[in-house]
Amino acid sequence: MNGRTAVELFAGPGGMTLGLHAAGIHGTGIEWDPNAVATRRAAGLPTIHADVRNHGPRDFPDATALAGGPPCQTFTVAGSGTGRLALAGILAAIKRMTARDTTPYSFEDDRTALVLEPLRWALEAIETGRPYELIVLEQVQQVQQVWNGYADALTAEGYHVATGVLATEQYGVPQTRRRAVLIASLNGPVALPEPAHRPYRKGVPQHDGDPRLLPWVSMGDALDRPQPFTVVSNYGTGGDPKNRGRRTSTEPAFTVTGKISRNRIIGPGGDELPRFTAAEAGVLQGFPADHPWSGNDIPQQIGNACPAPLAAALAHATQASRSSSPAIVEAA
Repeated sequence: MNGRTAVELFAGPGGMTLGLHAAGIHGTGIEWDPNAVATRRAAGLPTIHADVRNHGPRDFPDATALAGGPPCQTFTVAGSGTGRLALAGILAAIKRMTARDTTPYSFEDDRTALVLEPLRWALEAIETGRPYELIVLEQVQQVQQVWNGYADALTAEGYHVATGVLATEQYGVPQTRRRAVLIASLNGPVALPEPAHRPYRKGVPQHDGDPRLLPWVSMGDALDRPQPFTVVSNYGTGGDPKNRGRRTSTEPAFTVTGKISRNRIIGPGGDELPRFTAAEAGVLQGFPADHPWSGNDIPQQIGNACPAPLAAALAHATQASRSSSPAIVEAA
């Protein structure tokens, strides 16, 4: 994109990065986790191993865009929930930050405060006289109210903003996963990307539905496995650990988490098949099959990653509003 760069916070193992690359957006990532850093570097993705709280826009004076997805552990249903309980305090902090009130804020879990880092970067960039032209953020759907608070703050700073919760299977990811997203631009109105694929509905065949949209992508479509299979989820449905969810290879995967390796894979005759490899789990998260997963905690790296096709859709959605074409520098 004309050689211009940007900054992605919480870059992870590269899901957001690869999606941005697909839209012609390039840059450098900051990531705190040494395992994700190892994967990024093995993949040749420019990376700074650091904490985003120790950096800011002045460290990236040429960046014209900001992207990222803060840690989700305190917001996700499978996590501690302290982030969800702190929502009122988070929204109050957003208002204080927008008013340039420097009163310190703190939360029960330090990770909760990380959801405010992209706003700090955006406001500091404005103060330096070099505001980001483009902002792209994603997180678990429980963060949607935080992004709505961001939208109010950024609108007051002259941005055009769109937020919402998107279903990843509608953007070509072979997995059902709902993500809260935000895109903002200084260059004109923005809208969330239109779905390219049909929504998954249990019991509705893959090729039924709106003929203007592509079928959703099944696990069987995405993975190179020689026979049909059924996935037995590690999680119980309806709060009952004995009531494990099941999906066949003709359906999208369940939401990929750091515990995906615990899911059982059963063949047509009820025989146990090999569980998902790291490469297969990565494919279900939208990564290429040859992504060079490195370091430790690889399932967790994959589960925490942004699905690359969703990131690509978000980045492409902003292009019509840009009078010029920024690229992206990532950070975590």
